[in-house]
Amino acid sequence: MEDLKKRKLDETAGNGGSSDSEENLRSLLEPLAKPHLVELLAKLGSQYPSIAEEIKSIASADPVHRKLFVRGLAWNTTSETLCAAFQGHGEIEEGAVIYDKNTGKSRGYGFITYKNIESTQIALRAPSKMIDGRMAVCNLACDGLTGSSGTPDLARRKLFIGGLSPDVSSEMLLSFFGRYGDIEEGSVAYDKDTTESRGFGFVTYKASEAAKKAIDDPQKLLGGRSITVKYAESHGRRTAQPQQPTTMVPMAPMAPGYPQSGYPQTGKAYPSMDPGGYPYPQAAPAYPGAAYPSPPAAPMPYAAQPQMTYPQLAVKKDQLGVAPTPPMGMGGYPYYGNN
Repeated sequence: MEDLKKRKLDETAGNGGSSDSEENLRSLLEPLAKPHLVELLAKLGSQYPSIAEEIKSIASADPVHRKLFVRGLAWNTTSETLCAAFQGHGEIEEGAVIYDKNTGKSRGYGFITYKNIESTQIALRAPSKMIDGRMAVCNLACDGLTGSSGTPDLARRKLFIGGLSPDVSSEMLLSFFGRYGDIEEGSVAYDKDTTESRGFGFVTYKASEAAKKAIDDPQKLLGGRSITVKYAESHGRRTAQPQQPTTMVPMAPMAPGYPQSGYPQTGKAYPSMDPGGYPYPQAAPAYPGAAYPSPPAAPMPYAAQPQMTYPQLAVKKDQLGVAPTPPMGMGGYPYYGNN
C-alpha cells in the first residue's frame, strides 16, 4: 500500500506538480466573471477570518474606497461641523469643506476620508444627514459629484418647490414633505451673499411613488402660503423659441465692379439671394457704366436785336446868341427826339 501511494506522488510530481498550486488556481479564476469572483471571496471570507482580514487590508489600502463626497452643505458649514457630523461612524483621517479661492465662501460641498473602509460603508448606509439646518448627502467620491442622484429615475424623484415664504427653513420644508415618504435630500435655496431664502427649494425622494403623492396632494399650504410643487426637470426645461428666417429684400444689380448680392463688402463674392414666394417685381437692368453727357443749352426765347442809333437834335441859338442847354433826360442821359 505504501508503495502504491509513493508511486502516485511520483507520478503527480512528474506531471508538473499539484493541481492546487497558485498558478493552476489563477488560470481557473481568470475566465470567471466579476460577480462569481465576488461571491466566491465573500464565502471564503466568512468561513476563514484570515481571508477576511486580507480582503479588508487590500480594500482599505487605496483611499479612493474610503473617501466620501458630501454635497448640499449650508453656506455657514465649516470643516469642524462637517467632521462632527460624520465622526459617529468611525475615525476620520481627513475632512474639509471646499471654499472659493476668490471670495473665501463655501462652495456647498466637502470631503470626508475615513481610516477604515468599514466606517465608509456604515456612513453610506445612511447617506442623508441634517447639517446646520440643511439635508446633506454623501456618496463615494469615485462615483462622481452626483452619486446616487444620477440614477435614471431622478427625474421622477426630484421636486421643485416654489412660492416659499422667507420664514420657511429647510427643516420646515423637509418636515412638511416627509409625510409623503423617505427623503434622500432637500433644502431651501439660499442666496450666497445675503444667506436669505430665494423663495424656492428642492426635495428628492428615495422612491418615485413618494414624489407622485406629493404632487397629487391638493393641500399644499406651507408657512401660510400656497406653494407650487412640480417635477424639477419640467421646471428647469425652457421652451426654445424658433428662430424666424431673416427676410432678404431683393436688390437691383449694381454697376460692374460691385458685388451683386446684398453684402457691400469689397473683394468677397456672395451668391445671389433670390427669395422665392414673394410678389416683388423683377430687378431692373443695370445702369450703363459710361458717364452721362452734359445736357444741351436751352435755346434763347428771342433773337438778339441790333442796337439802333438816333440822330442828335440840332442846337439852335437864341436871339441873344447864347447856345441853349441841350435837354436832358432822366438819370442824366441826353434826350433824343424825332426830327
